Amino acid sequence: MNYQQTLDYMLAQLPMFHRIGAAAYKADLGNTLELCELTNYPYRFYPTIHIAGTNGKGSVSHFLSSILQEGEKKVGLYTSPHLRDFRERIKINGEMISEEYVIDFVEKYKDAFDRIEPSFFEMNVALAFSYFADEKVDIAIIETGMGGRLDSTNVINPLVSVITNIGYDHTQFLGDTLDKIAFEKAGIIKPQVPVVIGQSHPETHPVFRRQAAEMYAEIYFADEHVVLENMLYSLDEKPLLSGKVIVDHKTYLEQVDSPLAGSYQPYNIATTIQTARLLEEMGWPTHPEIVKKGIEKVVENTGFSGRWQMLKRNPLTICDIGHNVDGIKEVVKQIRLTPHHQLHFVFGVVSDKDITGMLHLLPKEAIYYFCKADLPRALDAQKLKEMASELGLHGEAYASVAEAKEAASLNAKEHDLVFIGGSAFVVAEVV
Repeated sequence: MNYQQTLDYMLAQLPMFHRIGAAAYKADLGNTLELCELTNYPYRFYPTIHIAGTNGKGSVSHFLSSILQEGEKKVGLYTSPHLRDFRERIKINGEMISEEYVIDFVEKYKDAFDRIEPSFFEMNVALAFSYFADEKVDIAIIETGMGGRLDSTNVINPLVSVITNIGYDHTQFLGDTLDKIAFEKAGIIKPQVPVVIGQSHPETHPVFRRQAAEMYAEIYFADEHVVLENMLYSLDEKPLLSGKVIVDHKTYLEQVDSPLAGSYQPYNIATTIQTARLLEEMGWPTHPEIVKKGIEKVVENTGFSGRWQMLKRNPLTICDIGHNVDGIKEVVKQIRLTPHHQLHFVFGVVSDKDITGMLHLLPKEAIYYFCKADLPRALDAQKLKEMASELGLHGEAYASVAEAKEAASLNAKEHDLVFIGGSAFVVAEVV
C-alpha cells in the first residue's frame, strides 16, 4: 500500500471515535495490551510524561515538549486529534512522523491488526510508541485521548503524571458528575509517581487526594504553588500573553511571553511550570531560563496551532478549538478582551457535545454563520441554526465551513472580528 491507501485502511476499516462516536469506544485495555506484546513493549525503552485532563492537554504537552527541546533533548510528542494531517499526532522535536514509517508499520502488522481489530486510537498509540523507540528519543510526552483509567495510553509508567483540569466532556463515557470524571482521569496516577493537578476544585480535590494516597504518589496542585501576575493580553503582529511568574512566593520569571494567548493559558502555563520544576529535581534541563525560552518558542518548536490563532489581520480573523462548555466559556471571555465593533461568529459543533450548554454561553449580539464540519458526527448546520435561534442567537446556515468563513469575511468591516470555532474539526478546515 502507498501512504494514502495505508491511511484509508486506518481511517475507513477501523472504528474511529472522532468520526462515529460511541461505537468506537472500547472500555478496556485488552487490545492495547495485545498490541504492546506484538510490538515488544516499546514504551519501556524511554522515559515518559503522561498528560490527561478535559481541556489544556494539548497546550501543556506542547509547552513541555518545547521546554525539553530547548534543553537539547530529543522529544517524542503524541497528541490528538490532528487538525490537517494525521501525522501531526506523532512528532519528534516538532517534525511529524514520516509517511514511510506509517506505511511500513501498518504493512508489518496488518495481519495481526486484522485479527485483533484495534480501534483507530489503539493503532495510533502502538504506532507512536514504536516510532519513539525506533528513533531513540530521550523522552516522550504522551497525551491521553479520552479519560485516563481505560485510555489506550495508560500502560506507561511515567516520570510525572499531569491532569490539567476537570470539566464536563464525554459524559456518556466518563460519568455525569465532576467527581466521576475526575475518578477516570485519576486512573493515570501510578504508584510512587508524582502527579501535578492543574486546577483545584472542591468536587475533584478529594478524588485526586484519595487516589494519590492509595498510590503513595506525591501530589501537587499547580495553582497552590504557581501564580501568574500582571498578565497582559496584546494583539499586535500576533496574539501575545505576558506576565510575571511567582512560585512559592518567590519570583520565578520576571516576564514570560506566551504566543498561546487565550485567557485559559495562565492555567496551562502554571501547570507546565510546576511539572518542569519536578523534572528539574529529577535532573532534566528545565530550569527557569529554559522554561521561559520553551514557552516563548512553543509554536516555532512544535508547530502547535488552533489555539487562539490569528488567521488574518484584515478583517481580524481568529480561531480556537474550544469545543465543550468550559472551552467555550474561555473563548467568549477572550473575545470580550479583544477590541472589535461587530462579532461575526462561524460556529459548528459535533452532535454528542452539550450543545445547549455551549449555546447558552454565546454572545447574542454576534452575527452567526452556522456550519457543519466534514464528518458524520458533526451536527447539521440547519439544525444548529434552529437550536441557536430558540436561544436568541441569529444567523444563517451554510453548506460548509469554507462557505461560512467566506461569508463572514465578506460581511466583516474594518475593526470587526471574525471568530471561527465550536469544534476542532471546524478549525481543522480553516488553519
